[in-house]
Amino acid sequence: MLATLLDRLNTLALGYFVLLNGLYFLTTLVALVALRRYTGRLRALDTGDVLHLGGAPPVTLLAPAYNEEATCVQSVRSLLALEYADHEVLVINDGSRDGTLATLIAAYDLVPATRGPTADIPSRPVRQLYRSRSHPALWVLDKENGGKADALNAGLAHVRTPLFCAIDADSLLERDALSRIVRLFLEDDRTVAAGGIIRIINGCTVRAGMVTGVGLPDNLLARIQVVEYLRSFLSGRVGWDALDGTLIISGAFGMFKRSAVVAAGGYDPTTVGEDMELVVRLHRHCREQGIPYRIAFAPDPVAWTECPESLRILGRQRVRWQRGLAEVLWRHRRMLGHPRYGIIGMVAMPYYFFLEMLGPVIEAVGFLAFALTVALGRASGAYVVAFLLLAFALGTALSVAAIGLEELTFRRYPRTSDLGKLMLTSVVEAVGYHQLSTWWRLRGLWAALRQRGGWGEMTRKGFATAPTADGGPG
Repeated sequence: MLATLLDRLNTLALGYFVLLNGLYFLTTLVALVALRRYTGRLRALDTGDVLHLGGAPPVTLLAPAYNEEATCVQSVRSLLALEYADHEVLVINDGSRDGTLATLIAAYDLVPATRGPTADIPSRPVRQLYRSRSHPALWVLDKENGGKADALNAGLAHVRTPLFCAIDADSLLERDALSRIVRLFLEDDRTVAAGGIIRIINGCTVRAGMVTGVGLPDNLLARIQVVEYLRSFLSGRVGWDALDGTLIISGAFGMFKRSAVVAAGGYDPTTVGEDMELVVRLHRHCREQGIPYRIAFAPDPVAWTECPESLRILGRQRVRWQRGLAEVLWRHRRMLGHPRYGIIGMVAMPYYFFLEMLGPVIEAVGFLAFALTVALGRASGAYVVAFLLLAFALGTALSVAAIGLEELTFRRYPRTSDLGKLMLTSVVEAVGYHQLSTWWRLRGLWAALRQRGGWGEMTRKGFATAPTADGGPG
């Protein structure tokens, strides 16, 4: 009886690893072709000329902030310095308990101001709206704490531009990030949402709110996340975008057509996965209403963000991500396998439901079955090799492939030593860290089933800054 059960569990696990790695391999190949085509177009394109010819639309940047005292001044400085002709910055202080608001008031000479709402999007009460006397394009909305989605809704209700960009208050956008992501809306007027790439700022040098030196973090955990992000964005999201299957736009950097988001009802504050939920709901809304649309991803608009460097904080983040994924997929389960929703319903939703949401359960069962099979002396040499190859070696190879895509295209880590470190980190990630990540994802799935857990808190170290000309911090 036990032998039969183990055989079936081993077959299930091996089948899962074959399917998962096969799809990863497919999206990596698609991403390779798409990236080569995309970078070729970039070399022949002057983004500034395109924006001037198309008439760059005004943009509002929404930056929810909760206890961001350590990084908020530099983040706002970088947003104000973006190379974009017509943009304003709206920071939403979501009831911070630290000195975020006071720091912004002092740094940017904020004074009380008025600004009427432009949409009926419910949120927790707004306490006060401020405007900067030194930087008129900067507004700060102070409100009662309600969570990130609620803060975004409060900001969305005050957006006066046709496009808005939702970012994290601790993120730093590159100077041309707005112009690069807006280009997707100018090239295709069906575009209702677009995402950019998120890169890890740990180990980099910041000056005047901009990344001036790119490097790898010394912290191993942060370096593992560099590999994760490269694989997720360059292999995963580029590939899914080429297949018209974009289901996730990172909450750290996404641009949206205001009218489409308002029509869809704004952000959902009842889930911790509000970024993915909005994108899935936009797909559903446009499909059900018969609205021509596109949701896109571009790998060259860059937002830099600080990643956790402790297991405790990283674990809370990954539990939250998995819980959000499960909540969104279950909430929109009607789309699963439904031809009405095109490739989203027929391919993307099944992939995320069975391989990403339920994946940690299958992996955990597979690792346990493998261990018992070996312990009981029932594992053949061929089975052990197949399991190790599918569970560990192919995962490492796919991470190395993502690093290769980075080297072939954008080369943000030009030093040979950095590439070597990333290759070695890929091995560490596959053996040990990946299994820990599976445990975190299991906890996230359990939290979703119990409807427990929240955002938690991210402890910010602040960015490594280079001195400015006057000797002060960057």
